[in-house]
Amino acid sequence: MDHFDYEVVKDEADRITELTPKLHGAHLLLHPAARGQTQGQSQVKLVFDVPDVHGARERFVQQGVAIGPIHHADGYDFCNLKDPSGNSVSLSRRAFRPHIV
Repeated sequence: MDHFDYEVVKDEADRITELTPKLHGAHLLLHPAARGQTQGQSQVKLVFDVPDVHGARERFVQQGVAIGPIHHADGYDFCNLKDPSGNSVSLSRRAFRPHIV
């Protein structure tokens, strides 16, 4: 989780992996998929809001991460990638777009 500035906290006796932010942000708990589910076939996408999608994408590319092109939608940019288990992840600037009243 170096790419998102999270530290992995894992107790080998526990199935849950905790991701704690190195600076600030939400703590994430990763629970393995149930037996009937296949990794990479989730019904949700984890989105990380970043103020600079172009800069974040470039850092990922420089670190060897396979990441898709930048898309533009409704006043913000985003790009998509897969986590090591094949789940969809997105970098988005949506939270930083100007609010239209």
